[in-house]
Amino acid sequence: MTELTSLRHIPHSSMFRQGDVFVLFGELFGRGYVNGLIDEARKAGMTILGITVGRRDDHGVLRALNPEELAEAEEKLGGRIINVPLMAGFDMDAPEGEQNPTEMLSGITLKSWQEDKLDWAKIERCREAGVRRFTSSAATVMAEIDKLIPDGKNVFFAHTMAGGIPRIKAFLAIANRIYKGRGERFMSSRALLDSDLGKLILMNFDEVTANTLGHLITASAAIRARMEATGGSARYTAYGYHGTEILIDGKYQWQTYTNYTQGYAKMRLESVASAAWAQGIHATVFNCPEIRTNSSDIFVGVELSLFPLLSALKREGGGKWAQQQWDACQALLQEGVALQTIIDMIETYNNDATSASFRDFGAWPMDNTPALAEVMIGTSEEITRLHSDRKALITDHLSALVLEAAGPLMFHGAAEQIGPVLWLNHDIVARQLNALHPD
Repeated sequence: MTELTSLRHIPHSSMFRQGDVFVLFGELFGRGYVNGLIDEARKAGMTILGITVGRRDDHGVLRALNPEELAEAEEKLGGRIINVPLMAGFDMDAPEGEQNPTEMLSGITLKSWQEDKLDWAKIERCREAGVRRFTSSAATVMAEIDKLIPDGKNVFFAHTMAGGIPRIKAFLAIANRIYKGRGERFMSSRALLDSDLGKLILMNFDEVTANTLGHLITASAAIRARMEATGGSARYTAYGYHGTEILIDGKYQWQTYTNYTQGYAKMRLESVASAAWAQGIHATVFNCPEIRTNSSDIFVGVELSLFPLLSALKREGGGKWAQQQWDACQALLQEGVALQTIIDMIETYNNDATSASFRDFGAWPMDNTPALAEVMIGTSEEITRLHSDRKALITDHLSALVLEAAGPLMFHGAAEQIGPVLWLNHDIVARQLNALHPD
């Protein structure tokens, strides 16, 4: 278990400049955390390079982007993309003539999934095939990127790969019960982890979310060595999640969303960065706050920890701009509903005995329970109902603020060589936002 090490100061290092190179190791699809890093790289005048995960044809075969797809992806990135597919994970991989894991899971149903068994020898062969494919492609990609980086430059590698759920129809129904269900629809997250389906998902999470950082560090070794030998340097960042300190009872206290199934892979990601750091390679996992994204919306309640950011903005020296954020959030509520009422509801939720029992850093990630689902999902649904428009939520606005702060914190924090794992809590997020918007 990594010790909770929080970033407590606003980093200001300006080591990256015109002609240095930013490499996005993960394809840019929508608006998310990585956009903040790209914005900072662009402000610094860096050359932006990227990769693609590729696409699958009608037969599930992985392919490179076609000319139209490549042009669209490069326009979105604002830089050149090396068009070699780097799809992570092994759920669609298999030795010649054998089934891949997704095909093995095709017969799973909502009734049978807890009893259905997998052939782990076959799964391991698929995993090995996926790793060979990925590492071979990563070596090809980095050889191409190497040609595009002049001697003596500073290179920023931003790892953004995460996920790994196999594409099977039954899983959405299972996930809805685990992450959204309460009462009769509640389903235990432990039941998933103890099943063969859950064990496979955890394996694939490890390969996508964590092991790819190690593959990136290995594949870019020649670039790193050449830069360091000619007066430059290399930095690596990755996006983690391991709970966040937010204001509870007037103090910053660590809390987390439960059940965060991918937490095991996020801890493995931390260990990859720590091992690299021990070898003199500056790789930092930034454990970022909870936000709402397209991928996180399945986790009902993950957004609840965003609301105390409003109080943090005022606590950390906020003035007119901080009040404007309160006003913008108030405008999203139904007439007659005070924003302070929402803040009070969150405080009540965080002080509920059930919620408080899950603030156990050493036991993370904990399994869900019927009692937690009742209070967490119930609070989430009640707050959502108090909005004027369910498609325009306070947590959308606050998520955008977190993204705005995280970009410069990570970009300049990586340059300062602070450590292998750092938490970005609400205190430093609020201080960064107030610094970006002085009155």
